Amino acid sequence: MTTPLEHADRRHFWHPFTQMKEYEQQPPHVIERAEGVYLYTQDGQRYLDGIASWWVNLVGHRHPRLDQALKDQIDRFSHVSTATLTHAPAIRLAEALVDVLPRGLTRVFYSDDGSTAVETALKMVFQAWQNRGEPQRVRFVALEHAYHGDTLGAVSVGAVPIYHRIFKPLLFPVYHAPSPATCLAPSGVDEAAWMEQALAPLEAWLHQHGLEVAGFILEPLVQAAAGMYMYPPAYLRRVRELCDRYRIPLIADEVAVGFGRTGLMFACEHAGISPDVICLSKALTGGYLPMGITVATDALFDAFYADYQDGRTFFHGHSFTGNPLGCALALEVLALFRDGLLDALPERIDALQQGFASLAELPWVTQVRGIGMIAALDLVDARSRAPFPAEARTGYRVCREALSRGLYIRPLGDVLYLLPPLIITPEQLRWSIEVLKASILAVLDR
Repeated sequence: MTTPLEHADRRHFWHPFTQMKEYEQQPPHVIERAEGVYLYTQDGQRYLDGIASWWVNLVGHRHPRLDQALKDQIDRFSHVSTATLTHAPAIRLAEALVDVLPRGLTRVFYSDDGSTAVETALKMVFQAWQNRGEPQRVRFVALEHAYHGDTLGAVSVGAVPIYHRIFKPLLFPVYHAPSPATCLAPSGVDEAAWMEQALAPLEAWLHQHGLEVAGFILEPLVQAAAGMYMYPPAYLRRVRELCDRYRIPLIADEVAVGFGRTGLMFACEHAGISPDVICLSKALTGGYLPMGITVATDALFDAFYADYQDGRTFFHGHSFTGNPLGCALALEVLALFRDGLLDALPERIDALQQGFASLAELPWVTQVRGIGMIAALDLVDARSRAPFPAEARTGYRVCREALSRGLYIRPLGDVLYLLPPLIITPEQLRWSIEVLKASILAVLDR
């Protein structure tokens, strides 16, 4: 029987990335509370949060130190404009971030979420060229299968058809370079050769248009929303070299992969490179509050530093820019890293990656891949090894089965993945993988 709360949900709440007609045909799962890696519904069900509540929850729900940091800041003040005022949490967070970010990133601009962090970066590098007197630099470069958020600038540099195709008339033109993701390589083509095939068209295009480019944006190592497409650090190093050659600012969108998700603090560290701009969000506040951050170099900042009448001001911002509650949470997240959060990851990474590797034994599983605390696989027809038809909703059905067994995950088409809170135990990871295996068998072994 539908409760009044459930009725109101179906009547009024338009859920994201959700076909509401389909949603209304399923029993609702109303979360009442959460603790650690678990979510609890109002009817007493418990689900392990296998995707960290859409990749944001870093150290578990109701972490005592984050709870206390939020309460302490609320006792002082919850928000104030930072257009002509400032406050300690924003100042201290900026300073603390500069200490842990790749070298050279020194100027911190606050916004609201991942999409706005990307919008800030795009506008920032574009205006910098206008301020410097190079107005021809108006093009952007991104990767095929890119996802950078859902505001229109972020959609322009994105390239996932299901999310972006319909909005094409509203978007600015972008050169989308071939993705170097190894899971896309044809059979028999090794990683190095595939990377070179991806680089060749990019290098040729930059040779012709490099001096027209305002910026190059990519997701370092993991194209997450595309389907957890992963590529080697060597590609990132080559892109850095190309950007240097043509004086193109490199924008690293680490919204999904920053803060330990890949096993290191930031994904760029795997390649040993520093971008000119980095975009951060999601796990930044431990999953407690929305917040976005765009961090740039002094060189980029200097393009705006002038007398007011010169017209170089960055007229951009958000009502909640530098929100002190979010800043206080992010400061405590960084304190957790200083206290050894990354040190506990190797055992958990081994449990996750070894467990996913074992799933390759299933005849419907291919392209098992992972890095750090991210692991993914593709589902295919066991006989033909071809993808299932989209209308079969195979990944969706497996995730529904997993939910009935106590594991909350969401598919990316027929890509299944785990991206849990970093505090998950090896035992909980092994249990999750067993549930995932059982769910695949329940749906496909018929």
